[in-house]
Amino acid sequence: MPLDELQQATTAAVDADWWRQAAVYQIYPRSFADTNADGLGDLPGITSRVDYLKSLHIDAVWLSPFYPSALADGGYDVDDYRNVDPRLGTLDDFDAMTQALHAAGIRVIVDIVPNHSSDRHEWFRAALSSEKGSEERNRYIFRDGLGEHGELPPTDWESIFGGPAWEPVGDGQWYLHLFAKEQPDFNWSNDEVRQDFLKTLRFWSDRGVDGFRVDVAHALAKNIGYENYPSKEELAAMPWDGTHPIWDRDEVHDIYAQWREVFNEYDPPRTAVAEAWTDADRRPAYARASGLGQAFNFDLLQADFDAAAFKKIITFNLAQAAAAGSSTTWVYSNHDVVRHATRYGLPAVGDPDAAKKWLLHGADAEQLDAALGLRRAHAATLMELALPGSAYLYQGEELGLPEVTGIPDAQRQDPAFFRNKGVEVGRDGCRVPLPWSTSGPSFGFGESHAHLPQPAGFGQYSVAAQDGQDGSTLELYRKALKLRRELQDEESLRWLPSEPGVLAFSRPGGWVCITNFSAEPQPLPAGELLLTSAELTAEHTLPAATTAWLRA
Repeated sequence: MPLDELQQATTAAVDADWWRQAAVYQIYPRSFADTNADGLGDLPGITSRVDYLKSLHIDAVWLSPFYPSALADGGYDVDDYRNVDPRLGTLDDFDAMTQALHAAGIRVIVDIVPNHSSDRHEWFRAALSSEKGSEERNRYIFRDGLGEHGELPPTDWESIFGGPAWEPVGDGQWYLHLFAKEQPDFNWSNDEVRQDFLKTLRFWSDRGVDGFRVDVAHALAKNIGYENYPSKEELAAMPWDGTHPIWDRDEVHDIYAQWREVFNEYDPPRTAVAEAWTDADRRPAYARASGLGQAFNFDLLQADFDAAAFKKIITFNLAQAAAAGSSTTWVYSNHDVVRHATRYGLPAVGDPDAAKKWLLHGADAEQLDAALGLRRAHAATLMELALPGSAYLYQGEELGLPEVTGIPDAQRQDPAFFRNKGVEVGRDGCRVPLPWSTSGPSFGFGESHAHLPQPAGFGQYSVAAQDGQDGSTLELYRKALKLRRELQDEESLRWLPSEPGVLAFSRPGGWVCITNFSAEPQPLPAGELLLTSAELTAEHTLPAATTAWLRA
């Protein structure tokens, strides 16, 4: 290994604060790269693309679930937390992938799914074959049904994916599933559950994993009695103040304090980031050093392309992170939402859930301005990468991929689509496998057709079509991420005076970022021009929907 690469890999191993301003690239393994021609991405596929990942100048990859799963919810229904789905590879493949990424100076974050297992997990199978009140059932949340023979659910609660949140097991009892019926919720007041997850954290940490993304981090602690249940309307009206029966209870932080003890057994300590969709003023508790250490803020992801909204969100979240002693996170796209290159080309629809409904129902296709959406996405991303904190990027956004629409119902996989059919379009459109080449049965994803259909024109977005091409989305990301590493300094910014519809701020070292959210060209400050998200058409002028980096 060349000396500079060895030094980079060594630095990756010893820097305990690497996560604070990291650029993290999310990989949805089943849609990244397929090496065995079964139409499904796999771990050797990730290993085969390490050189590409290194060329992006990212600091870490985050892997969505790769565990054994029936794929009732895209892998978030986990059969075995300490193994690899045989369709995706083996533990040896995982080790080889981790070693290759570390050798390239890229750290590894894995998804952990602690709120629920799959209904094929050995514990849940044991629960179904055991009697009421057994130790096996106490690992999950079983309750007696209502009615003479327990034939009615304990409550009228609904799951996140639609339909009832309780499933009968045939003996008068029902189990809780906040998501799909194939995802029974764990009982986290059971110490056996807690200890088993500590074992899982150590299992992956011992294999070299650098951190964890914690799915549904705000739902583990629950207080669900055995009678006098609130109705679904009463449940929805309860405040999320730490005492809600299901969401964001204060006791959840006792769980993460135990996790932190495990993380700190390692040198450097393992990191974690909470997916906690809770009230904004309660997020810092997840990001404390005594807990997970960092929490996602999805506020920019939920905002329209608007200067005032962005400034308010940025200011608020930087203050929150400072209060928690953490660093904040910035996200525009992930495996659950409409890709931001498409979202920004829609009429002002607000959050991604509204975008899903728009894509399903509405709307005249001419109202989608794909070119404007991509231009705004470039500008927003360049601003994101200038902010202090961690930037979480989703595979394919570096190619400018749009949301894939028009997937036939018979080829969809997302339970949210089927259980909310006619309400929203679901999440399959952002999970379509990546195009690596301009042609072929799956545009270089593999040697057979992909598990989700790719549109006919996908090749124009491929890595092969953009590699080395000035002005391409791929080369913009590469330049921005490389320059970001060189410029990134202390976790602070200072807002600069600017025109309405324009945001400008400086970072330590004289680095200035300016974004024109308006529809008209705006004056460009003096300074050495480092990078722009779009070509400048006039000297000292910043076009609409464009970001520039300067050195003052």
